[in-house]
Amino acid sequence: MAVEYFTLVCDDVPNDVLLVDPGVSPLDVAQVVRRLAGLGLWRSKVLVDQAPVVILDGIPKEAAEIAVVALCDAGAQAAVRQQT
Repeated sequence: MAVEYFTLVCDDVPNDVLLVDPGVSPLDVAQVVRRLAGLGLWRSKVLVDQAPVVILDGIPKEAAEIAVVALCDAGAQAAVRQQT
């Protein structure tokens, strides 16, 4: 009987959503962060004021891209960053 070994390859690398700049309306961006991260409004505002900061970490690429679009629609600059 032969012994077989398998190597598992993960195609979906976890991603982070990075808030680079809150833009001209940080309160609107804080409300989007509140909805995306499930935080309170005060904590979301604190995160937005600390930009650049990671808002979401370890999420699939599709979800990260949707979050970046929502942040950009609120006037922020955001980016998707792959975890290494």
